[in-house]
Amino acid sequence: MSTREVPIVIITGYLGSGKTTLMQNILKQEKRKIALIVNDMGSVNIDASLLNKTGNKLVQVEMVQMQNGCICCTLREEFMAEIERLSNDKSIEAIFVEASGISEPSSIAGAFVNYEEMTPDTRVYLKTVCSVVDVDRIYREFLHDLRSEEEENEDGDIINLIIDQIEFCNLMILNKTDLLNKDQLEEVKKGLRDIQQEAEMIECTHGNVDLDVILNREDFCFEDVEAFSAVQKALNNCEHDDEKACVDEYGISSFVFEEKRPFNRDSFNKMVEKYPEQLIRTKGYIWFSDDWEHVQLFEQAGRNASVTELTPWVSSWPEKELEPVLADFPDLKDDWDETYGDRLNQLVFIGKGYEKSEIVDLLYGCIEEPASSDECD
Repeated sequence: MSTREVPIVIITGYLGSGKTTLMQNILKQEKRKIALIVNDMGSVNIDASLLNKTGNKLVQVEMVQMQNGCICCTLREEFMAEIERLSNDKSIEAIFVEASGISEPSSIAGAFVNYEEMTPDTRVYLKTVCSVVDVDRIYREFLHDLRSEEEENEDGDIINLIIDQIEFCNLMILNKTDLLNKDQLEEVKKGLRDIQQEAEMIECTHGNVDLDVILNREDFCFEDVEAFSAVQKALNNCEHDDEKACVDEYGISSFVFEEKRPFNRDSFNKMVEKYPEQLIRTKGYIWFSDDWEHVQLFEQAGRNASVTELTPWVSSWPEKELEPVLADFPDLKDDWDETYGDRLNQLVFIGKGYEKSEIVDLLYGCIEEPASSDECD
């Protein structure tokens, strides 16, 4: 256990999953003096307003409201400054952080790891990253895909974010269990275990969880939690040139696909429309023959999939900017291709009961041999 005194608990989960309700219930228990940081993306912090109206004895709580940004990115420095300030309050026994619904818990946890390394005498330590899961939504959208066609792209992005939040945690609070019957809930738990095999699951309704259950557990370890993710396990354990996919003790197999040549955008999109049902999760970076500039993030979770345009490939930078970067970071040249530079399709596939050779054939059927980058400018 940590020798530091003040545990920090990060509460993540998508909008409407029940994070604020969970915090309301924790405050009602009045077991410790808690500092609460509430992060909301809007200009008015609605979640903090709700917590203030619960009628709790807020003399026991110091609340810090952070809005107009997210603590995993735009508000990161301000957030860590608040942690520094709160760590100097000798009366505080625990700090709870309610992250915004669109935050990435790995970025928040990474900030804590850096803070602890740079501030060895701090009183605070990261105890738990807790993901609040709306089991009803997981059942409908991740497992059974009841969305309408008009909502396809938006919901695909949302469910992938939800799965990202589930992958990076050491505690899952399965909320709204009263909306499912026993068999449906078991189906959800089985589906969650396919992508997150280690984090403890706690079932509840209306966010009703005992504070001691959250705090009385093994301390958070960034490396261990990162390795919990099925995607990370695949990257760590699979050799790219294996003939067969890696199979774990749960019967889930995974493999990594790598190819320098680009995908044809239309062919790739058609493949996604008829995506193999045996694939539970896919994640990675790709590029298209009609766009030599941008990295694309492809994510699939259950029946939902999305492609998101990200930053430029390093090799697409102007020559005068590229030369000093390559001089300062010669390791970039290790995997540099004479034709494609650092451009690479690298995808992790996770599923049950599929044939790797069939998936690979589908992927190579989408690969295109472009003439040159000049033709795509």
